[in-house]
Amino acid sequence: MRLVRFASGDKIFSGRVDGNDLFPVEGGAFPKEFSLSKVRLLPPSLPSKIVAIGLNYRDHAEELKLKLPEEPLLFIKPPSSVIGPDDEIVLPSQSARVDFEAELAIVIGKMARRVPRNAAREYIMGYTCLNDVTARDLQTKDGQWTRSKSFDTFCPVGPWIETDIDPSDLEIGLYLNGQRKQASRTSNLIFDCFQLVEFISDIMTLMPGDMIATGTTSGIGPMQAGDTVEVRIEGIGSLKNPVVSGVS
Repeated sequence: MRLVRFASGDKIFSGRVDGNDLFPVEGGAFPKEFSLSKVRLLPPSLPSKIVAIGLNYRDHAEELKLKLPEEPLLFIKPPSSVIGPDDEIVLPSQSARVDFEAELAIVIGKMARRVPRNAAREYIMGYTCLNDVTARDLQTKDGQWTRSKSFDTFCPVGPWIETDIDPSDLEIGLYLNGQRKQASRTSNLIFDCFQLVEFISDIMTLMPGDMIATGTTSGIGPMQAGDTVEVRIEGIGSLKNPVVSGVS
């Protein structure tokens, strides 16, 4: 099942996707019929936090010539960074280089605290596409990642939450102006989705709608104003966003 949030006029609805048609979720109702082509898709959840993982693809570690981590490397992206499909990524004037990072995101379905790996599936609502936009020069300058990862519009997510999918071996890629820049499979993850739920929920309580950005693969690179960047994940779909300059 594909779960979406969308806007029609000045109203916001939640529903499920079937082809080009939108239907109410169980127990809900729409005032009229909707189709994907007639509505504006919103971020599919409203997370209280986005817990992101650094250096979690073997090919990315090899690209950077770094040793594989012994434990997941965590950082946080604020909910204020979240935007939806087709929303603009705004390049901040403080940064001279802003990069794309295609990622599979886990969406939490119910409150999770100290969840063992073998029970992790029960706490996952589904999966979506995420672009962990990063001010690369500020990341290097600061030596820690909060500023570089946290600008408004730096966390595009969507287009929906896919609930019926096995995340263990999905093709993932990123396209810049239609040209493929990143390509890998989730089987290259160092710590898989269920390990991440176990590890993170042992540190902090995960709430419904929270997201775990599972890390990016090799091929990261910069974006410029006027570009269009697209994350594609097998079995989920495509998340596309235009890139614009911020106010100086």
